[in-house]
Parts: sequence; structure tokens; C-alpha cells
Amino acid sequence: MSKVKVANQIKETANSVRNKIQRKSKPTLSFPLRSLSNVTYHPKKGFLELKGKKKIRTLTVATVKTFAQTLRMMSQAKTLVEDDEIMTKREAYYVSKNWDDARFDEQPESDTVIDDIEGLFEVNREQLGFIPEEKGGEIAGKLIVIDRDSDGGKPLRIDCTKFGSGAYSIPSSVEHLKFETKAKFVLAIETAGMFQRLVKHNYWRKANCILISMGGVPTRACRRFIRRIADELKLPVYAFVDCDPYGMFNIYRTLKVGSGNAAHINRYFCVPNARFLGVTPQDIVNYKLPTHPLKDVDIKRAKDALKNDPFVQHYKPWQDAIKQLLDMGVRAEQQAFAVHNLNYVIEHYLPEKLAARKTFLP
Repeated sequence: MSKVKVANQIKETANSVRNKIQRKSKPTLSFPLRSLSNVTYHPKKGFLELKGKKKIRTLTVATVKTFAQTLRMMSQAKTLVEDDEIMTKREAYYVSKNWDDARFDEQPESDTVIDDIEGLFEVNREQLGFIPEEKGGEIAGKLIVIDRDSDGGKPLRIDCTKFGSGAYSIPSSVEHLKFETKAKFVLAIETAGMFQRLVKHNYWRKANCILISMGGVPTRACRRFIRRIADELKLPVYAFVDCDPYGMFNIYRTLKVGSGNAAHINRYFCVPNARFLGVTPQDIVNYKLPTHPLKDVDIKRAKDALKNDPFVQHYKPWQDAIKQLLDMGVRAEQQAFAVHNLNYVIEHYLPEKLAARKTFLP
């Protein structure tokens, strides 16, 4: 959605609230209910999509503060869009300290209101001018990123093979970037440690690929970056994460199909063609990996996925993998392959897995 359309939508909504107040009727705002209970999964679309349930916020004595905060944040977003400016979520929290009784006491409160406004207009918060504090992720390997000079706007060609022992950092906004590559696939990696090992040994050259460090749950910028590479360069994306429910669902599922909380914008940020390279429960057996017992939170997360996750419910291979993990009662980390030797992942695991791509979990 263009900046002009975003600004116009904000103005139209604000005018509607004002008109209702002038007619002495209670104004309302309607937000999508953001949870797994209100999403469905369509494989052809490739992402978790809202079913349509809404939560209605009506201006009453009990809601007057939240209602006022929402309107003030909408006004802030309109200013950011019209001025082509940005604001971190932390800055948005501090700006509210000028709002007298409408100010936020803690940042989670302002974050929630920003998320509500994002859902209200069905745009991502970056389109509203709000950016995250954290960076998007790191890139190494056979990719040319074409950015632009911040002063003159001239194209800047950034070769991700030329960072030595370092890596290119994904910016908070990636829509203006262009790409060139001769790589065969993208390997999205959960941990910075594993990413650094692969970079140190130039695995990207050996495998002719692009390495991306997700650093845990990938940020929106990281997911959007991967999505654009996948779509525009027609590259397959393989996820390499820990073998635990967190890696499988908070990280991989979020990368592939999105989340319930962000269902209103999943279509922009998910990577539908992503596949799960590993680590799988069967890898624990096949590679005789050292493990740790599943924690109570792991067991709960796994059972919740079986019961409530539309993505898991659609794919029997994922149901089988979760049940196998629960039966085993253990979890394993990417670094567990070091039990064999430090570069076992490079010399054996990844080549063997990539040779059997048809067996990857969906």
C-alpha cells in the first residue's frame, strides 16, 4: 500500500470517530483477533490467514485511555508517513510521555497499540513508519545486494562474498533492495554460532549457496529479505534449526507460514517455499547425537502444536515428527554434531541431507 493510501486510511478512520462523537454516538474501532484460534492454513496460498473474527473497541469510561492512545498513535503514524520519517518502537513509547494522561506506563503497552493499528489498516508497521530495534539478520555467500547511496541515491553494489570473517547485515527496510546471484539455494540458520562456523570455512563457496543467520526467531526484515530472494531469484530455501519445538514452530513455522499474532500481514513476510532441512528427531537417531531432556515448556509447545496449529494439522509428516520427539523425550541442538568433530556438519551432515532433499519435512 502506498504512503498516500496509508495516510488517507488513517484520516478516514479518524473522521469516522469524530463524526460519531459529534452525533453523540459511541465510536468504535474494529481490530482482527490475532491468535491461532482465528487463523486457517491454505497450502496453495502458503501462509496462515485470518478467519475474520474481530475485537471491537468501543469508547467508554473503561476504555477511554486505550482509545485515546490508539488515536494518538494513529496520528503519530500519519505524521511519520507524510514526512517520510521513521520511529523505533522504543521511541514511540517515549514520545507518549508528552501525551499527559494518555501516556504509556510500559513499552509492551505501546507495542500492543502499534500492533492493533497495524491490524486495523492491514499493513505492516514499517509501512506506518515504526521500525524494530533489532537488526534483521546476517548474510554471507553468493549474493550481490544492490542498495542506494543515502546522499545521492546512486546504486551501491554490495558483494556478500567480500566480508572476510564478517557478514552483511540486513537493514530494517528491504523493499528498495535489488539482488543478483548465481547461488543454487538459501540456507537459513538458527544460531549465530553455526552461521559463523559455516562462514569461517566458506561453506557458501563449496555448496554454491547463500547463508543467512536468523539469530533465533527471524525478524520481519529478515523474513521479508528471504521472501524477496526466494520469489525474485527463484531459489529454494532450507531451514537449519535446533531439534526442539521452539526451533520447529517459533522459528521454522514462523519463517514458512507466519504466526497467529501477525496473521493480518503473514502474506508479506512468510516464505512458503521454505523446507525443513533439520535437525529432525530422526537425525538424532541416525547421527547418534547427544541430547537434553525435553523441558515442560517444550512438551507443552509440542502438544499445543498438535492440537491447535493449522499448519501442523495439515501435514501428517509434522505430526509424526512431533510424536516421535515426544516419545523420545529429548531435544538436540545444531552444535551437537561437534561430538563427532567440529566440522562434521560441513563434511558429512549437510552434504548428506542436501543429497536427499525429497525427504525434507514440508
